[in-house]
Amino acid sequence: METKLVITGDGSTSLFIPDLDEHYHSIHGAIQESIHVFINAGLIPILATKDEIQILEIGFGTGLNALLTGIESRNHTTSIQYTSIEKYPVSPEFINHLNFCTLLDIPNCRDLFMKIHGSEWGKMTNIEHNFFLNKIKSDFKEIKFNDTFDLIYFDAFAPSAQPELWTEEIFRIMYNALKKNGILVTYCAKGIVKRTMKSVGFEVIALPGPIGKREMTKAIK
Repeated sequence: METKLVITGDGSTSLFIPDLDEHYHSIHGAIQESIHVFINAGLIPILATKDEIQILEIGFGTGLNALLTGIESRNHTTSIQYTSIEKYPVSPEFINHLNFCTLLDIPNCRDLFMKIHGSEWGKMTNIEHNFFLNKIKSDFKEIKFNDTFDLIYFDAFAPSAQPELWTEEIFRIMYNALKKNGILVTYCAKGIVKRTMKSVGFEVIALPGPIGKREMTKAIK
């Protein structure tokens, strides 16, 4: 599919897929959305409660969520085992033009970002210190995890672009992949999505959304 580099509302880059009419991140700001939804609402609340955290990401995309998770891991002693599923990896030609580290202005950010993208697919790799990453090239429906993860970043394309990724079947797979009391966070807060989550057993909580969105969703097993 054709892919275009775009600038979002906070100055950070993202990618746009014309055939799907879909952006990889919020047009109001890629970085601010990822920090708000996945780091602040998902990762930070559980970091202080465990010595080791297992994270599953649905949609590796540009690697922004993995980058922000790796950065946050520097502030904690908790070991983070991060598994990310992506069926269509982004071309390296686009990775080199993403400006996340320029805007974040964090020491060794670019090195971390390049290690994330340079790590071998299908292998758990120690990226740095207590941050480990396993990128898996696969269809979401082929996931076979059970009672494995503490946290899921559900960052698939929007239901309007790929409704097949927001079905009862997919959320049952996500529910089974989580440990008891495990958490799923997503930017999406559509009523039909929350009802589907509830139908497979999740307790669903609406939280204030990032800039440009009224709500986001947190779901608990």
